[in-house]
Amino acid sequence: MNLFRHVPRAYLACIALSFTLLLGGCATALSPSEQAAVAGKTYVVTGASSGFGRGVAERLGAMRANVVLAARRAELLNDVAARVNAAGGTALVVPTDVARPEDMRRLAEATVARFGRIDVWINNAAVGGIGRFEAIPLEDHARIVDVNVKGVIYGSHIALRQFKAQGGGTLVNIGSVESEVPLAYHASYASTKAAVLGLGRALNEELRLAGVGDRIRVSTVMPWAADTPFFSNAANYSGHRPRMALMDDPAKVVEGIIRASVYPSEEVPVGWKARAGVWSHKIAPDLTERISANVAHAHQFEKAPPMAPTSGGVHQPNPAATGIDGGIRARMQQEDEARKAGKAMQ
Repeated sequence: MNLFRHVPRAYLACIALSFTLLLGGCATALSPSEQAAVAGKTYVVTGASSGFGRGVAERLGAMRANVVLAARRAELLNDVAARVNAAGGTALVVPTDVARPEDMRRLAEATVARFGRIDVWINNAAVGGIGRFEAIPLEDHARIVDVNVKGVIYGSHIALRQFKAQGGGTLVNIGSVESEVPLAYHASYASTKAAVLGLGRALNEELRLAGVGDRIRVSTVMPWAADTPFFSNAANYSGHRPRMALMDDPAKVVEGIIRASVYPSEEVPVGWKARAGVWSHKIAPDLTERISANVAHAHQFEKAPPMAPTSGGVHQPNPAATGIDGGIRARMQQEDEARKAGKAMQ
């Protein structure tokens, strides 16, 4: 399948230039002095039971931060807390459904009661749905909005009130490259991540106008697709096992999130692929969306083996999705090898 067929050469040149310029723009690991600046700070991390949230929590523990762990699965949070404490940090477990405002208020209250303040609040929890828009039940679309948009609004509202009361703080909202480049078969997820980006932009302007933009910062982190349990947790009505092209290692995104908490800037695409995607969309939006859709279709509907429909962990936690790495890259490699072997035998 030729994804670039009928594409004007001028557009391809623009995208190639974007990739070339951005290859050298990847953030480096935090220096020892930067890591030391995290020590003793209090971080709230939602979605801390797996994926980016768990990775961030454990990394912050190694930097001797106070880490407040929020997610639906208390037993997994206790495991993460043990790792945070063993690494030299101080953990507090607060079981939380981010789509419930009363849970989010309780999360903030428990944090302030234990540590006296909140230095960084990270809205990381998210769920997704894979498949043709009309094939995904409305109940799943609604829950995706509840978690990804309402949950971020609740967390942002509570965090900003606390930051204003204490005189400063940093809010880190986890968006996606899909905040900028909507992807076919991820319609409601892409919509929610666009909302997260819009929220961050509006809040930064409000803080500037209020004269506190130098003390209270809002950063939207925009990763490329990464190999986390997110894809196992996602609702999937595509009829095929979840796949994605050129997945990043979650460690890269974990480092990017923590870096954004130390050096907050308004929008932080993580890694050269995310940067290239964002900038190519600015140069040639329709073309970028078309190419992205073609890639998504090829991977999800032409290369992936069959799978029965599932709501994943959208409504209820998925007990199988527990780690930082999702094992998707290894699984895709095995599937690709099996598919090639099958073709060779025909």
